[in-house]
Amino acid sequence: QVQLVESGGGSVQAGGSLRLSCAYSGDFYRVAWFRQAPGKEREGVAGVARGAGAFYADSVRGRFTVTQDKAEKTVYLEMTTLKPAESGMYYCGAASVPMYGLDWLKTAAYEYWGQGTQVTVSS
Repeated sequence: QVQLVESGGGSVQAGGSLRLSCAYSGDFYRVAWFRQAPGKEREGVAGVARGAGAFYADSVRGRFTVTQDKAEKTVYLEMTTLKPAESGMYYCGAASVPMYGLDWLKTAAYEYWGQGTQVTVSS
């Protein structure tokens, strides 16, 4: 049974850091983090893909780092220099097939989702 469980969210002041974890069961080609603010679409943040490594949205490149511990089946998102606009629910998505023709930072490229973890960045 496929399961994705996010953790590590919380409240932090602008400029602060958080580390999110996504523990998964199953075997996936790609696992990625998405963020969704109230009333807005879910947007891709960063992820890791088999054979391709890490990928990032331009807005977080250089501040966020995504890593994968394959033995522990966990994907981490280290977020630094956080901004208030980056508050929202952070979801982990996973794809069991490559979907090379799709944008990996779009929700259509993922079949499975976790329940999310809340991140609040205060100014």
